[in-house]
Amino acid sequence: MPDKQTDPDLSSLLFEPNVWINGPIDQSALGFFLEKLAHVRRDGLPLLMELNTQGGDADIGRRIASEIRYFLAEPGRTGRIIGKSYVYSAGVTILAAFPRTLRYLTEDAVLLIHERHLTQTLELKGPIQACLQIVREQLSLLETSKALELEGFREFVEGSDISVENLLEHARNNCYLRAPQIEKHGLVNRVIRPGDLGGQAAT
Repeated sequence: MPDKQTDPDLSSLLFEPNVWINGPIDQSALGFFLEKLAHVRRDGLPLLMELNTQGGDADIGRRIASEIRYFLAEPGRTGRIIGKSYVYSAGVTILAAFPRTLRYLTEDAVLLIHERHLTQTLELKGPIQACLQIVREQLSLLETSKALELEGFREFVEGSDISVENLLEHARNNCYLRAPQIEKHGLVNRVIRPGDLGGQAAT
């Protein structure tokens, strides 16, 4: 259920974010995010983040998520995130970096959760020992990626009524979740609807 007593001013979160990602999660987005976060830290402001992305580089998503965790762990720091319209793939990793009570969605938001994808051709050529080493390295990469994915899923479902096993099962097939479903399962604090604004609409 939504934790209404922790709600920030809805207008600030909706219309005046001080950090945002609107587009692919790539090197450019990382640089922009770090620059904006530095301003927030320097000015002693709460982190108000807007997220609207079709996904991108999973490792860059993890880097951004890590920066958010460190920021929120600093004494006196606070923050909120709002996902708007679509938060896909690596975007969910970023969303999960905020504790459940600090996550918000707009009514039209859709989340895409899936397993990491890999497209790679493995060529084995040469002595058997060298080929075995190549296979071991690739297996280690896959196992590490799987472990990191599992950590992210655990973080995302913490405090909700969905188990990580259940989420993993859904993630094996591209799982699209709409805002009301997400709110129902307690994966976010609440979904913000136009009628919730009342007199708080931005001028």
